[in-house]
Amino acid sequence: MKNGSLKDWLHRSNDHPEVCKLSLIQRVNIAIDMASAVEYLHHHCRPLTIHGDLKPSNVLLDHDMVAHVVDFELAKFL
Repeated sequence: MKNGSLKDWLHRSNDHPEVCKLSLIQRVNIAIDMASAVEYLHHHCRPLTIHGDLKPSNVLLDHDMVAHVVDFELAKFL
């Protein structure tokens, strides 16, 4: 995705010194996007799915800074 992972935005690196500049509203919106994704997996997806490895590197941000949960290798299908 265009804006990389949430990990890239939360942790500075020599390649991306501009990171860590998420505004409060961006942080809240990312948290809401993540919570919505987990709520969908737990309550609306068939079979019910538990992600199992939700971490900043598994959250990608699109061009509008909308968060998308990825990497379902450890997911459990109930």
